[in-house]
Amino acid sequence: MHDKVFHSPVWLTVGLGFKREISSLAEMHDFLTDWTTSRRGPLYRNAVEACGLALEGCITRDEARHAMVEFADATGILWPDIEPVIVARAVARGYGGYAA
Repeated sequence: MHDKVFHSPVWLTVGLGFKREISSLAEMHDFLTDWTTSRRGPLYRNAVEACGLALEGCITRDEARHAMVEFADATGILWPDIEPVIVARAVARGYGGYAA
């Protein structure tokens, strides 16, 4: 299978908080093929169809990636865009007694 790489990967939550990177149509195809049968629905079928169409050159990689993001978001496996805060500390810089 010819590997067509996405402009930016799709990050998924797998297992106990681990991230998995889907960065190409081949990886998308493999992930969807392994997806549990009992959790396949309309958005799963859309993602599979989009992957196949992109591999054939009928739609763009970005359109297939978008279908994957929609599927992952709906199933709750899309990794959040914002990384959790590890440490936070307040920093204030004053000018004339006022925080700037």
